[in-house]
Amino acid sequence: MSLLQRIQIKYIEDGDEIRKYFAAFHLLDDFPAAVIVDDFADFFSDRSCQQRYGIARARDLAMVRALALCHNAIGHANAKLGTLGYCNLLLSDVHQGDTPRLLFIYQRWINSIYTIRGDGNGSYILQNLGSSETGSKKARKAKYSIALQYLVLEETST
Repeated sequence: MSLLQRIQIKYIEDGDEIRKYFAAFHLLDDFPAAVIVDDFADFFSDRSCQQRYGIARARDLAMVRALALCHNAIGHANAKLGTLGYCNLLLSDVHQGDTPRLLFIYQRWINSIYTIRGDGNGSYILQNLGSSETGSKKARKAKYSIALQYLVLEETST
């Protein structure tokens, strides 16, 4: 089986579908090497979360519940896989400003958090905001540029 044949894509509409997928995750015959959820926060609209929970921070609550379920499902998969493999969870989120808008939520449930931002000169800065697994809060940065379709590491710093 070729690499592209092993890739499965599941399109979801909202946070409920994320919860349903991860609630049934333990029933999978084979666990994937990775589950990627693009624009995670966009699956939780303020209006639908407010209607569902009826509290002031309904969106935050819905996201925390989904993240807890994701975290639990991936942990279960890794426990079942043992030394045979590993299942990873990758979430992306788009934000404006210096820090991710929901960083306080992500830090509780996500093992490693990275930000990528342009520096205005054609380079990009990848910053590791620390790891919840190791308790490391020391930020590390790497500056990359794209030259002739290659990703080039320009420098690293702490």
